[in-house]
Amino acid sequence: MKSLKSAVKTRIRSLRRAIFGRFFSFDVPALQARLAQLGLSRGDAVLVHSSFDAFEGFQGKPNDVIQALQAVVGPEGLLMMPTMGFNGSAIDFARSGQVFDVRRSPSRMGMISELFRRTSGVVRSVHPTHPVACWGKDAAEIAQGHHQCVTPCGRGSPFEALRRREGKILLLGTDISVLTFYHYLEEVFEPRLPASPFTEEVFTLGSKTAQGELLETRTRLYAPALSKRRNLHKLIPYLKRLGAWREGRIGRLRIAVLQAAGVEKAVSDMIQEGVYCYD
Repeated sequence: MKSLKSAVKTRIRSLRRAIFGRFFSFDVPALQARLAQLGLSRGDAVLVHSSFDAFEGFQGKPNDVIQALQAVVGPEGLLMMPTMGFNGSAIDFARSGQVFDVRRSPSRMGMISELFRRTSGVVRSVHPTHPVACWGKDAAEIAQGHHQCVTPCGRGSPFEALRRREGKILLLGTDISVLTFYHYLEEVFEPRLPASPFTEEVFTLGSKTAQGELLETRTRLYAPALSKRRNLHKLIPYLKRLGAWREGRIGRLRIAVLQAAGVEKAVSDMIQEGVYCYD
């Protein structure tokens, strides 16, 4: 019975690939052109969230996606991808006693992010829970000092650097619920929120640099009670109102481009109205 179910699933996958390859096919030049149409250009700083499973009909591999993104922003631009190395909560990871290894700890944020962190010229920030892989202009500077931040994505982190550079956020086959940049805003707007999104406890975690040096990070993490209630879909109407959300498709791949400054303004407007990104 199991072998029959497996054969059926394999056949279904083959049929899907054949159908999408015929009717929803797109290649690297088409992907680059679509990204440009949605507002990405040379010199942009872009934080990318992706799911290669959503690239149905794409005539290429994950590395081709990375090269397409690099071509769109150019070496004068900046590409960033979150590369968190664990499944589950940051608190569970912290309490496990594991040491993050910037060279060896894999990204659990999807195949594209894992291949990106291994790509030549990419620098990965040293942070035990929320490391970011960076490529392009000032990548090493952007990644530097992340382990010293008092919250994982707050002031002094690559996420603040994205905001300083008037950056953009690209969702490739993912929805807004993965928006790591929002954690930066949770620190910025913490005094204006009805409850702190962070733990009172300060966790001490270890990281190993590429040179083998052990670094200590003391950080507040995300409070589980509020994290469970986080609902970033509430942001979308505000982003659209501000013109900070552009979306489209290529093949069956859904793409959204957000402006980091617009996300910050949208959150501020929501707070002013007494609306928060939590249920």
